[in-house]
Amino acid sequence: MVIAQSGGPSMVINASLFGAVKAAASASASACIGKILGARHGIAGILKDDYIDLRKVSGEKFKAIAQTPSSALGSCRLKPSPEDCREIFRRFKKLDVGYFYYIGGNDSADAARIVAEEAAKEGYPLVCWHIPKTIDNDLRSCDHTPGFGSAARFVASAVRGDDLDNRALGGVKIDIIMGRDAGFLTAASALARVRPDDGPHLVYLPEVPFSEEKFVRDIKAAMKKYGRCVCAVSEGIRGRDGVPIGAKLGSGEKDSHGNVQMSGTGALGDALASLVKAKAGIKRVRADTFGYLQRSFPGIASEVDRKEAVKAGETAVKASLASARKGVLTGTVGIGRAKGAKYAAVFEPRPITDAAKYTRSVPKEFIARNGCDVTDAFIRYAKPLVGELPRCETF
Repeated sequence: MVIAQSGGPSMVINASLFGAVKAAASASASACIGKILGARHGIAGILKDDYIDLRKVSGEKFKAIAQTPSSALGSCRLKPSPEDCREIFRRFKKLDVGYFYYIGGNDSADAARIVAEEAAKEGYPLVCWHIPKTIDNDLRSCDHTPGFGSAARFVASAVRGDDLDNRALGGVKIDIIMGRDAGFLTAASALARVRPDDGPHLVYLPEVPFSEEKFVRDIKAAMKKYGRCVCAVSEGIRGRDGVPIGAKLGSGEKDSHGNVQMSGTGALGDALASLVKAKAGIKRVRADTFGYLQRSFPGIASEVDRKEAVKAGETAVKASLASARKGVLTGTVGIGRAKGAKYAAVFEPRPITDAAKYTRSVPKEFIARNGCDVTDAFIRYAKPLVGELPRCETF
């Protein structure tokens, strides 16, 4: 078995790694799976035979890794070509690899799909499964994704702290939050609100066309109502032309999946702050870009998120062994929500194409009619995933 991590890290991706390895090392799986190899830096590492023998890692160390943010095996953003796949199979056959698991988001699922399809063409019976992960929460195969709850907890906590700061000094504060195409993480900033005058007072998602004129009007109105204003803005906001504003301001750098880099720059926050200063006549305007801090911040992970990440890894291995006996060699783990008032997650195997390549957006029922806030329906959806936030008080 080879397992690897791909795409952006998260606070709980190592928990999924732990769950998958735990399931693969169990007595019930030992008849099928021998060595358990962890590939360093995803497919890029596989192409270099760069592995860690995960059976040799002590249980104590692995449990500590499961609690540690970021991708312990390293990651990559490599979309495999048919030539890459043939080289992967050549190396896999030398190692007698029959099982491949890839932990990641939609692009990682697409990479696993490509490997599976090329293996079928080559007549190589490779069991190839995707394990869901993304802080963006945009996999079509899942009600919510491992990694989102913890990143959302960070965002809500950070915005709560920012709101206290803004309450003390006034003016306008703009927080730029990750979310290339889906605004789930930016929407989670609303979980910071406890009292009616708490921020964020304005929330902007990629799903709603962004207007500079409306943005300025919204801020003026918030300043008049609250005497201050905290804004949560997705890095993926876009005008009516559909092009992300942050992409226009950035370097234009793209990965092999065609994604334009936006998180490594503060250009969008600076541009919006300058706009407010110039058009709204407000002197004290500040902007922060949360950037990569949202993904791998230690000590703040959601316990619900961590437990579900472990379960996703375990489910992938168990489901793959069961489906392989029926001749189905590929799949992903779908995460649903059980019916009833009490929150519970449901895990089930689904076709890998359900997770690959394409993403979902924040549903309309989660977006307020004014286009710059979220609804109570979103709050009810997200709260169980994030957990109780630190209590803060002020006069």
